[in-house]
Amino acid sequence: MTAPSSFDIASIATIATPFKQKFAIPRQPNLAKAQGVITFGEGFNDISMLKGIEHYSHLWLLFIFHQNLERGWKSTVKAPRLGGNATMGVLASRSTHRPNGIGMSVVVNKGIISRNGQTQLCVEGVDLVDGTPLIDVKPYISYADSVDNAKDKLDDINPIPHRDVFFAPSLSSMLAKIETKHSDFSALVTAVLAQDPRPAYKQHLDNDEKIYRVTLYDIDVGFTIKNAAVCVTELVQLG
Repeated sequence: MTAPSSFDIASIATIATPFKQKFAIPRQPNLAKAQGVITFGEGFNDISMLKGIEHYSHLWLLFIFHQNLERGWKSTVKAPRLGGNATMGVLASRSTHRPNGIGMSVVVNKGIISRNGQTQLCVEGVDLVDGTPLIDVKPYISYADSVDNAKDKLDDINPIPHRDVFFAPSLSSMLAKIETKHSDFSALVTAVLAQDPRPAYKQHLDNDEKIYRVTLYDIDVGFTIKNAAVCVTELVQLG
């Protein structure tokens, strides 16, 4: 019997996250304690599907890189961890431009909630843009999924940056106001910007006067790089 060459895969849920754009999303899950809420779609809003999920501290999320599908894919991709110009094979990378546009992230399981009859699953450590469609949720099983002697030689070549992050003193009152609605805002901004989300070819610059912008929740965050640190200079409420 010949296996089919193509398959139909349905989205079972979408996830709400603080990340409104791809820029500045952490490079991998759990590099920031960003919160996510998974809402199950029609035909999958059955709480019995999640029976027993409380036994697992972490979960795998399988999802679609929906914002990149129309751009297609290539056999080689530019690798940010090699400076942004060197290339690697697409299957040797975590590139979002893949033959089938499928990604996976391991996240912390924060439990089930129900709102207006809608089943939702709360998770932490997400690295997904707001509204990403999920195609599966699976338990993370430590004895099978964690490999003690696994190697990542690229981490020796170009480790993920970790810069200090400071908020301009003039933002203190605005920051306090934001945190009445988003209590994790300061911590989230710090964790995201510490990884220096600028293009890889600029990450060697310890002084960069350009104002970069990222939207977290409903806040536009402006920042620059000064004396090797990230300086948050603007916080603007959107909408």
